[in-house]
Amino acid sequence: MLPVSLIFTSGVASGVNSYAAVLVLGLLGRFGHIAAIPPVLERPPVLAAAAVLFIGQFVVGKVPVLDSVWDVVHTALRPVVGGAIGVVMAQHAQANSAAVIAAAALGGGTALASHVVKTGTRIGVNASPEPFSNIAASLLEDLGVAGLVSFAVFHPVTAAIVAAVVLAAGIVLFALLASRIRRAWHRRRDARLRRQSPGDRLAGIPSPQR
Repeated sequence: MLPVSLIFTSGVASGVNSYAAVLVLGLLGRFGHIAAIPPVLERPPVLAAAAVLFIGQFVVGKVPVLDSVWDVVHTALRPVVGGAIGVVMAQHAQANSAAVIAAAALGGGTALASHVVKTGTRIGVNASPEPFSNIAASLLEDLGVAGLVSFAVFHPVTAAIVAAVVLAAGIVLFALLASRIRRAWHRRRDARLRRQSPGDRLAGIPSPQR
């Protein structure tokens, strides 16, 4: 039977922090002996790579602006990881080819949706001049992904409902922050233009009276 609920929740989590999602699934499979988790995620090279990359994201995620650059770079990667998790879970469940393709679409699609929400929301948070909201948001994401994936392994249907609610709330929050995000980008664009055109500022200074 295709583990639709677990694939959906893993996809949502992958869109926020794909490395944490893979790491938590792999650790639970390896040390918790969870039958629903594919053995490929439990392999030491996979766990080591996920751990190293998670540490990198953990650090970068606490640095304003740099975290948004990191998110943009991962726009293609996170949906791929979400889709790959769906594929290996479907194959582990011995699903047919059509179900494997559906699992890839489900995992990748939900990862893309949550990634867009996460990236847009963090840009809005970065508009705040103080760094503490950025750090708090990053820690909440890290803990949320770890908790949600762990919960999904033991309670997949309930976790999927929680993930769907969180994703819907994130979409609403993103819509509310849209105007703030636009203003922040406009301020950065204006500041960049001012730095690139120092002569324009000098031209605006009135010449001394004779």
